[in-house]
Amino acid sequence: MQSKLSLVYRVVLPILLGLCTALAILIWAPQWIQPQTTAKPDSAVRPTPPINLGVASYAAAVDAAAPAVVNIYTRKNVKRESHPIFDDPYFQQFLQQAPQQNERMQSSLGSGVIMSAQGYVLTNHHVIRSADEIVVALRDGREANALLVGADPEADLALLKIDLPALPVINIASQRSQSIGDIVLAIGNPFGVGQTVTMGIVSAIGRNHLGLNTFENYIQTDAAINPGNSGGALINAYGELVGINTAIYSQSGGSEGIGFAIPAEIATNILNDLATHGATIRGWLGIEVQEATPELLQRLGLPQALNGLIVTGIYPAGPAARAGLAVGDILTMINHQDAADAKAAMNQIASLRPGDSIDIELLRGGRTVTTRAIAGQRQSQNRQPQNR
Repeated sequence: MQSKLSLVYRVVLPILLGLCTALAILIWAPQWIQPQTTAKPDSAVRPTPPINLGVASYAAAVDAAAPAVVNIYTRKNVKRESHPIFDDPYFQQFLQQAPQQNERMQSSLGSGVIMSAQGYVLTNHHVIRSADEIVVALRDGREANALLVGADPEADLALLKIDLPALPVINIASQRSQSIGDIVLAIGNPFGVGQTVTMGIVSAIGRNHLGLNTFENYIQTDAAINPGNSGGALINAYGELVGINTAIYSQSGGSEGIGFAIPAEIATNILNDLATHGATIRGWLGIEVQEATPELLQRLGLPQALNGLIVTGIYPAGPAARAGLAVGDILTMINHQDAADAKAAMNQIASLRPGDSIDIELLRGGRTVTTRAIAGQRQSQNRQPQNR
């Protein structure tokens, strides 16, 4: 009997206690026995990102760049048109004691960027065009008359020089190009209200075919650019120059979120040429071309899938003529890059220096021909091409 009781205590009782414990867990804590799942790396389940309660500020970028952004005021004398009555000898005898003022002063404003401690200031050509006097006003209150070193109307840039000590100089971004989505800040003097900073992003790069200038390769931004901002700085989040604000697309005259800036790399190359030579040095091939559109190819009886530039004019004794190119040739490759866009091809050749080689692949009479030209120097006003 004692052995049977011992067996109950040692075997049966623990089993009963275990069953009671399991029943209690099922009733009061069922989550303890639910299986745990682990999300796979490619699962749709994502951890909740931490909430950033801080406030972003670009004050450091503005502090670094803004002192080098200047206001530019230009003045020019404009002759007034006098009434024909003042040319009448009868009335002139009455006007001798009160001479008429035939001139008046006209003022305009824009912005600029101090690029070197030597006093070089870069701005837009249209800001200082035809000006009789150019005044540069710094953020610290100093002013100086500026000397026009050189201008490049085809790119809408001009280089000024001022003589002041301890000039603030902007830092130029080392990155060769910007990426769409980068934060940018525009600094200038819109409407003459004083130095103003606006923020946006890079909306697009490589914009051309806008009809603004001969050479176009713009950064597009939605940072507000208004009249008076022209020639000012477009900077990145580190306070470095990425472009020179130049133009806006607007139907109202104010900012509508489409502004254009000349990339800093292009602007500094032009600055170096203007400072050294007084003009921009560009490569030149000496041809006129037309893009091979489907309609044009159909009229010429050429394959519709053909991509290239049809030569429509050759400058006599120019680089293309010396290389043997002829009207009707279809350029397919220039320096091993596809030649399908006339603007891009012109910019590509203009970026060369006189004396550089230009490898050309073309179609002539259904055959592929290769030749090499030597770039000449582009003049602001070239001779008219000879069509043959």
